[in-house]
Amino acid sequence: MSIKNVEIPYGAYWSTPFTKWQGALQHLHSMKFAAHVAKGELAKRNIDPLIFDSGVLGMTINQYQSFNGAPWPLYDIGAVNTPGHAVNQVCATGARGLFAAASEIVCGMANVSLLMTADRCSNGPHIYYPNAKGPTGSSEDQVTYNMMNDCVGGHSMMQTGENVAQRFDISREELDAVTYRRYEQYQDALKDDHAFQKRFMTLPFSVPTANFKKEDTVITGDEGVFPTTPEGLAKLKPIKEGGVITYGNQTHPADGNASVILCRSEEASSLSKNAYIKIEVLGFGQARDDLAYMPAAPIEAAKRALAVAGVGIKQMNAIKTHNPFAVNDVALAKAMDLDVMKMNNYGCSLIWGHPQGPTGLRAVIELIEELAMTGGGYGLFTGCAAGDTGMAIVIKVSDR
Repeated sequence: MSIKNVEIPYGAYWSTPFTKWQGALQHLHSMKFAAHVAKGELAKRNIDPLIFDSGVLGMTINQYQSFNGAPWPLYDIGAVNTPGHAVNQVCATGARGLFAAASEIVCGMANVSLLMTADRCSNGPHIYYPNAKGPTGSSEDQVTYNMMNDCVGGHSMMQTGENVAQRFDISREELDAVTYRRYEQYQDALKDDHAFQKRFMTLPFSVPTANFKKEDTVITGDEGVFPTTPEGLAKLKPIKEGGVITYGNQTHPADGNASVILCRSEEASSLSKNAYIKIEVLGFGQARDDLAYMPAAPIEAAKRALAVAGVGIKQMNAIKTHNPFAVNDVALAKAMDLDVMKMNNYGCSLIWGHPQGPTGLRAVIELIEELAMTGGGYGLFTGCAAGDTGMAIVIKVSDR
């Protein structure tokens, strides 16, 4: 049965621009930065942080003193007595965080919860693991090593994309065509001085110094989006000889944060920018595919989320995906009989980048705004994650 009595108040969410590896946000502590942004965004909405009786932090890359998880950024925003916890499902952390916050509301543990998702792929930690029985040990660069070395199979994440491309008989030409279409869709979000993005993003964006006392620089939007043409994509060589994935039809690591407020239905109107717009969270799904087939996992996750929500794929008015590879979208479209060119309007992680924790949450925020602009209806988000897992969410936007 579908989830009942869990809503996202309209406008009670935000995202920073996402910036490239070693870009404008590379010097900022992820948790402190998320709290810094949340404090300002809550003030703009006249929302008292004391209203939160629970909080969730979605973060995947260790930061200095991140041991405590959610209580630290909650305290920093003024929610000094609000309990909370941290979740990590790598690329699906945004979806997992929404599930965690919604579950607490369903169980009666919370009335209003703040989900903050934050990550910084830049300057990822180098972790040393001591050997208890000798002077030696082992170490890893948390971000780059794990992207290139699966803990079970030893393969790279890129190899999972190649495997799924073979499973679904996906050609290089299909991937490049979808990549260029995604770039075109992203351009729609930039029209009229970033009108779509300004529905949930403060632009221009003031980047603070590392101590959050001064302004370091100002950015006008996402940083690191690559100019894309069909001719440029066609010139790129596959990363793996004989493969179909290039540096053009996959995403890039990024930095940023995004947050969403979830609540019981009776609390939504007072927290909403427009109380007449209703955003319901109807269902979640999770799945795991075969070893080294990560981009295929969202297919089954989507089917399960739709079943929980009690709706069919053809009832979806908009679909957003976390697509680290264009393979993700083509495989989903083939498996579920969708028009791949109509998914991911206004942007997606293939184009604006992948800071891991907040990636999926920004996509859900964009999904909400797309539905609000086009008259409402059902929306589906899917995303894969390391470990060949996937998560999906079904929401509904309607008049109250």
